[in-house]
Amino acid sequence: MESELKTLNPNPTQPSSEQQQHRQPEPPDDNLTKDDRPLLKPEPEPEPVSNHPAQNQNTDQSLTLDELEKKYAAYVRRDVYGIMGRGELPFVEKLLLGLALVTLVPVRVVLGMTVLVVYYLICRICTAFLAPNREDEQEDYAHMGGWRRAVIVHCGRFLSRAMLFVFGFYWISEYHRDNVDVDLNGKFNTDESSQDDARPGVIVSNHVSYLDILYHMSSSFPSFVAKRSVGKLPLVGIISKCLGCVYVQRESKSSDFKGVSGIVNDRIKEAHQDKSAPMMMLFPEGTTTNGDFLLPFKTGAFLAKAPVLPVILRYPYQRFSPAWDSISGARHVFFLLCQFVNYMEVIKLPVYYPSQQEKDDPKLYAENVRRLMAHEGNLVLSEIGLAEKRVFHAALNATLNGNNSIPTVLHPKED
Repeated sequence: MESELKTLNPNPTQPSSEQQQHRQPEPPDDNLTKDDRPLLKPEPEPEPVSNHPAQNQNTDQSLTLDELEKKYAAYVRRDVYGIMGRGELPFVEKLLLGLALVTLVPVRVVLGMTVLVVYYLICRICTAFLAPNREDEQEDYAHMGGWRRAVIVHCGRFLSRAMLFVFGFYWISEYHRDNVDVDLNGKFNTDESSQDDARPGVIVSNHVSYLDILYHMSSSFPSFVAKRSVGKLPLVGIISKCLGCVYVQRESKSSDFKGVSGIVNDRIKEAHQDKSAPMMMLFPEGTTTNGDFLLPFKTGAFLAKAPVLPVILRYPYQRFSPAWDSISGARHVFFLLCQFVNYMEVIKLPVYYPSQQEKDDPKLYAENVRRLMAHEGNLVLSEIGLAEKRVFHAALNATLNGNNSIPTVLHPKED
């Protein structure tokens, strides 16, 4: 403050010696004191966020690496490969990577491509001479019936599990929690004799890696929400249409276009009421974490007021963490292929039925399911999101590159 006053008034009037003697010391500025509040708890009255991302990152520029990791703990990697997978490796790890590079990686690449091409051909054959379902500017083959749909689903589940096996997930531990003792508004259905009545409208899961998608495909073969460009990718495009993915598009070409939220709600209600309809699968966190935290849930999966099936994924590791948090995609795939064994644990909770209060308040519904999953999965609740993840990545890049300032990162508007 004093420096700003000096700038505005270069020749201030000097006070007399008598005035200086009677001047009381000014109280310290509260804005300059360190904030000791927990970094992962929501503030009761958050300060308004500036429209300039560079100003929002000024506080992060002065933080040390340890302070950054405490602030953005949900995205911190703690395996032997270090920050963003770019840490200094011990000699033994380098030796193992070199050995896997010449032996394991080529075999896995060939097998993985073989599995992908085989399933692509199966989807092509099953959808030959058929027109896709076109509704609300979407395009999918998930609503076809008969032997074609049966072949696509069964082969998709088997080959998805085969792909995980190629990636080193030889065993997947699954646990079913039938006895859930949590004081929430909703109720659970654990009666196996009423499976039709207990059919959920959507599966909700924590998001740790792109490997989550392969597991859910092998388990229940649900429909996902994907970018419009995914439907145009070679090989993967036709597979996404057979899954019944709901494509995100920013512009609507028709005046009665529902939007992604409306389409997802309709699909969730359809899946809940019709057991032959494809199940929806959503990651309400909106981004991936290191697997130890659970971010705030978006309400998209809970607006339809239908029951949900919570699923918790964990990736125990010894050397390399399969979590896709603060590491580049290419580096992550390479290190994953170099691991001789990878591990996955799955906790399936009972179907959660919302109370009337939760149906009327989707935010309450989402938060209760989130707290249930955190309790049963031993996960830490975090209040940061995708915007903070981008800032953390920029801070790490600046630190590793030796820059004194954090690059400007635009915070996208939340969906």
